[in-house]
Amino acid sequence: MISPRSNAALKEWAVVCRALADGRQTLLIRKGGIQEIKDGFQVTHRDFWLFPTYVHQKAEDLVPAVHAEFEAVQTSRPSSGTVPFQLYATVEDAVKVMDLERLRALAGTHILSWDCVAARYHYRNKPGVHVMTIRVYRRPTLVTLKNTPRYDGCVSWVDLDQALDTEGCVPVLSDAEFGVRLADIRARLAGAGIVA
Repeated sequence: MISPRSNAALKEWAVVCRALADGRQTLLIRKGGIQEIKDGFQVTHRDFWLFPTYVHQKAEDLVPAVHAEFEAVQTSRPSSGTVPFQLYATVEDAVKVMDLERLRALAGTHILSWDCVAARYHYRNKPGVHVMTIRVYRRPTLVTLKNTPRYDGCVSWVDLDQALDTEGCVPVLSDAEFGVRLADIRARLAGAGIVA
């Protein structure tokens, strides 16, 4: 069940947001931003808006099949100073994975390259990542908010200045399809980590 309104937002690469919007990806592999290194990434919210970002995303961090799409995403970047919101997500599973090799089992379920996954795992010499399986919903109309300096910086979570209405949001995947994806990810990660 999604909240009727929320101001919680998770920053994620715009190209990954597109894969989530299309239903090609239903998980996120997170480590945390520079400003979060002391405590590490935490699953602070169980439902949130996806805040598309263009900072740090680059083609070499993606599987080759999406390199052309990456260029299209870069070209269609919104005007400076604005952030578009249309995707809402709920966390169905969150697991902290401490076995790098187990992450290989997720190949094909996300668009990140193996080198990117491994770099996140080892970032700042603190092994481990969070894998969040999320149910993504699309709002019927796009909402554009003004970006503020408070939203900037290498952080994962942002509290928006205003709560956005989730009325009319519909799931990107059917219940049946999402159920299959969730079961598949759970099987791939069975015994791989601890529930976050």
